[in-house]
Amino acid sequence: MAEQEDDLSSLPLSDRFAHKVWKVRKQAYEDAAKEFEKTPDESDPAFKPFLLDPGLWKGAVADSNVAAQQEGITSLCAFLQYGGTQACTRTRNQTISPIVEKGLSSTRAVTKTKSLEALLLYIELDKPDPVIEELLPHLSHKQPKIIAATLSALTAMYHSYGCKTVDPKPVLKVLPKVFSHADKNVRAESQNLAVEFYRWLREAMKPMFWGDLKPVQQTDLETLFEKVKAESTPKQERLLRSQQAAKEASSGNGGDDGEGVEAEDEEEVVEVDAFDLAEPVDVLKSMPADLFDSLASTKWKDRKDALDALYVVINVPRIKDGPYDELVRSLAKCMKDANIAVVTIAVNCVDVLAQGLRKGFGKYRSTIMGPMMERLKEKKQSVADAIGQALDSVFISTNLSECLEETLEFLKHKNPQVKLESLRFLIRCLKTTREAPTRPETKLIADVSTKLLTESTEIMRSGGAEILGTLMKIMGERTMNPYLDGLDEIRKTKIKEYFDVAEVKAKDKPKPVAPPPKAAAPPPQKKKVFGQKAVAAAARKAPPTPAPVAEEPVSAPLQPKPTGRSIPSKVAGPPKSGLSAPSGGSKLQKKLAGPGGAAPPTPRRQAATPTTDEDEAPAPTPRMGLGGRGLAGRPLGKPTPASGDAFPPPAAPGMSAAERAELEDLRADKDRLLRTNDDLRSERAKLNSQINELQNQNAQLIEDHTRDVLSIKAKETQLVRARSDAEAAEQLCQKQQREIDRLKRELSRAVRATSPAPANVSDQIYRDSGMNGMDSHQAPSYGGRPPSSNRGRSFAASPSEEKENAISEGEDGRPITKVSSPTYESFDSGGRNSPPNGEGIESWKRAAEVTSQLKARIEQMKAKQGLTRPQ
Repeated sequence: MAEQEDDLSSLPLSDRFAHKVWKVRKQAYEDAAKEFEKTPDESDPAFKPFLLDPGLWKGAVADSNVAAQQEGITSLCAFLQYGGTQACTRTRNQTISPIVEKGLSSTRAVTKTKSLEALLLYIELDKPDPVIEELLPHLSHKQPKIIAATLSALTAMYHSYGCKTVDPKPVLKVLPKVFSHADKNVRAESQNLAVEFYRWLREAMKPMFWGDLKPVQQTDLETLFEKVKAESTPKQERLLRSQQAAKEASSGNGGDDGEGVEAEDEEEVVEVDAFDLAEPVDVLKSMPADLFDSLASTKWKDRKDALDALYVVINVPRIKDGPYDELVRSLAKCMKDANIAVVTIAVNCVDVLAQGLRKGFGKYRSTIMGPMMERLKEKKQSVADAIGQALDSVFISTNLSECLEETLEFLKHKNPQVKLESLRFLIRCLKTTREAPTRPETKLIADVSTKLLTESTEIMRSGGAEILGTLMKIMGERTMNPYLDGLDEIRKTKIKEYFDVAEVKAKDKPKPVAPPPKAAAPPPQKKKVFGQKAVAAAARKAPPTPAPVAEEPVSAPLQPKPTGRSIPSKVAGPPKSGLSAPSGGSKLQKKLAGPGGAAPPTPRRQAATPTTDEDEAPAPTPRMGLGGRGLAGRPLGKPTPASGDAFPPPAAPGMSAAERAELEDLRADKDRLLRTNDDLRSERAKLNSQINELQNQNAQLIEDHTRDVLSIKAKETQLVRARSDAEAAEQLCQKQQREIDRLKRELSRAVRATSPAPANVSDQIYRDSGMNGMDSHQAPSYGGRPPSSNRGRSFAASPSEEKENAISEGEDGRPITKVSSPTYESFDSGGRNSPPNGEGIESWKRAAEVTSQLKARIEQMKAKQGLTRPQ
């Protein structure tokens, strides 16, 4: 038996993988794993049999014996780990399906773990898309446990590699189907996968499948999402081999750069939105056929209905790019519409169109942005907010450089509302842009913002300070310091406060551009010419050839010893070093190359100025050839040291005393001018600050004056209204008085019309009982007549006086009753009187009845005429 086992172990691994005895297969799997671990690289011959026949792994991972299957999947993991990308691409089509059906659903925990590890290795070695494509069909498997195992594997993949590496769109499309599965384990795994998606995508995942879920499922998921919201931003736990190589390369260049790359990747993962996950929709086919005719209608209701229909069509997460020129022009015309409802819906259409097209909308920015910003003059805040949101969407489709010029122009608009909303839009642009502005753009923004600091309204001044603070956050304090020099400390403090709290997404990165100065400084190349220095004989041949003279202006900026940046520095070098200067300056020494130790350090002057003691005529030659180059082109040497030794030629390039004096004067003038310029700049800054303060004071005084004038006008208006009200009240009083008089007259006429004749009443009621001048209180006399005065007084009394006065007075002052005594009655002029009897009593009763009837008739007349009895 032992011999048979030895014979089997001597078989090739490929034969043993297909052996009918499970123990032999199990042993073969273990031996293969050990052999793979010992290989030095991916090209080792041990991998070749399995690369040529990938079907061997299909039998290994789907082995009928669970123990052998466990070792087979373990061996596959070793093969993938050490075999590299080639091992992955050759075998994944053969192994992924058996792993899902046999490995992930196995009852052994080790088998499940190794199966999942194999799938993760397939993703790590190449790319995740082929693995996802192999797994998706298993979500429709007839066995629920296979579906649950596949969902669990997908959750682990997204947890390890993240949604930025593994595309979530294919899985999100089929997720609603598994949510409606009858098996509770499948639904539970689908919830876990949805929660994992939410960790990476947040709210951006919902448009893909949220509407297909039941309300109960939505509620359960929202409960699970609340727990995830409190967690920190997820990070990719495993890297692909390509990502690992990139990370190693970046760490080789510097650890900080690698960390920066990782941080950028994390930010990109957080910013995944519905646009990245959605499929483009062709909305041109769905737009109403009569859209443009309706937008040109004279009825605002037709225009509004057309825009409502358009909004429903284009309100999708992602829009397919196409020719939208005519549509954008029509929407731009709608910005000038007189109806606010039409403007609002048009702005909303621009918003969703820009969000759906993203970068594709950038070519329409110039058409729509100007009319939208012009419409910011609308005082209704809801319209201004809608336009601001649409402008933000337009900005996302473009960049800061494209929008900056037009935005700065609207900051100078005469309408305060347009200026304010444009200011807010610029602040939002600076906070959301991912590209820092260039130096010229920074200067433009800073200049406009500095002018805003002198505005008369506080909100505009604060906006200018916020722009400067946000711009400082992007560009850095060092870059912004020149723009803050002329400001007072209060404004600087305000800008610093906004700088501290500003949150931006862009940082100025022109610092890596600093290396060009290093490359631009090519002194070593000039020194190569120093090595080609010729002898004095070669220097004689140099003057006829103009090539050295042509090279001199080009290389002039690199000649000076101290700085090497300009021609003045080239001239300034020799005076400081005296006679030793030729040993340090390469160009100057070359032109003055001559015998002795001073000749080698002068490579350039050697060609232009031949240095020989016998011949002084060549000295004017360089003067003629270099006369147009200022002090640097003047002949240096021969005129001053006339006596020729070995050292005089090097002394000549130090310039003459007059030239030195001239140079020193020029330097002194330059320093004086620089100081004067600095003083003038500081004075200008102070004057500008004073002007700004005076402008602010003037604006405040104008504002106060305007307020006072308006207050005076308001008081005058109130006074005029009060006078008008008083006149109206007076007229009303007069009218009422006239009405009262009229009613009194009417009452008098009514009373006179309804009253009986006074004489009859007096005859019946008022009689003087006295005779011969005696009143009723005296004893009756016979044969006499009452005094005429009493009778006249009695008959002259009117009925109204009789009612109001019950007793009257006679001539002697004694009271006389208006009704005579019932015991006596006067008779005719016959002079006979009879004592009171029954007729007198009856007469009194008739008088009382007549009076009461008269009063009743008067009251009836008053009631008919609507008059009230005067009090």
